[in-house]
Amino acid sequence: MTTAQSAPPPPMRLRELVFGAACAAALRASARLGVADALGEAPMTVEDLAAAVKTEPKPLRRLLRALSCYGVFAECPDGMFTHTDMSRLLREDDPHSLRNIALWCTEPWTWDAWPKLDEAVRTGHNVVEDLYGKEFFTYLNEDAPESAEVFNRAMTTSSEQSAREVAALLDLSGAASVADIGGGQGHVVASLLDKYPAMRGTLLDLPRVVDNAVPRLREGGDLADRARIVPGDVRKAVPVKADVYVIKNILEWDDDSTARTLANVIGAGGPGTRVVVIENLVDDTPSMRFSTAMDLLLLLNVGGAKHTTESMVSRLTEAGLVIDDIRPVNPYLHAFDCHVPD
Repeated sequence: MTTAQSAPPPPMRLRELVFGAACAAALRASARLGVADALGEAPMTVEDLAAAVKTEPKPLRRLLRALSCYGVFAECPDGMFTHTDMSRLLREDDPHSLRNIALWCTEPWTWDAWPKLDEAVRTGHNVVEDLYGKEFFTYLNEDAPESAEVFNRAMTTSSEQSAREVAALLDLSGAASVADIGGGQGHVVASLLDKYPAMRGTLLDLPRVVDNAVPRLREGGDLADRARIVPGDVRKAVPVKADVYVIKNILEWDDDSTARTLANVIGAGGPGTRVVVIENLVDDTPSMRFSTAMDLLLLLNVGGAKHTTESMVSRLTEAGLVIDDIRPVNPYLHAFDCHVPD
């Protein structure tokens, strides 16, 4: 059975690394073709798989053989292919599916941007504005709506999967209200309202984002009587009063935007307010390869950055917060539990 191999010697490993784009492209092709969905629990011949996903058998075998070298699918001794733990994550129906995230990280704009990484490193600025003549998210929504939809699905997947872990980690007993700042579609606040039946929650994000808030929070939803949805830009204002503010995965912009967001939260909450900041870190975490890659992608598209523990602590204390605790949420996220001093 062909599977991922043990670490090769340095010359071979470097040759493999410079062809990293081939692996990314193979993952994208597999996801777009729906190979993982077509492959059941029993091994299948390439011919049957090709018929199911409407491809030619010979190039499909080449694609699967390349992916099996990384542990994504496995080739049996008789030439049939079967699932691995990683290939199952490309299925749409897997509860831990990473299909949308795999597509997002390999969208067409990424292939335009990655070759300009040296330019971004030299200047410290994003390259997307030079490539497309407009800011990244403006470009996505105006010129690449299909990619914008992929982004929304990927962020939904990520939020759904981490929201339950965030809710399990946070002890908000004693708090009457929570606000999810820049909270996307509201998965975190929904999970917290599930955990605390007497709590009230607010979701604050851009109008186009909260228009797609999870149905449970909207009128007619089972959490609607305890939920408030507020459209707005957190960098401009936080018109929400709460006992606890949760800020997850949005402090990745330039320093000025981060400082303004934190100042707005502190001003809205006032002394004694609890502020929980949740972010990916690029130092000493099990997800270093993923987080550092996302850090470089942020440099390319919006000129942002993932944080180290030190840089996150610095931003929070400079804003005027007191940090009470730092804990991992999962291998990808850390929670910085803070309060506004009296």
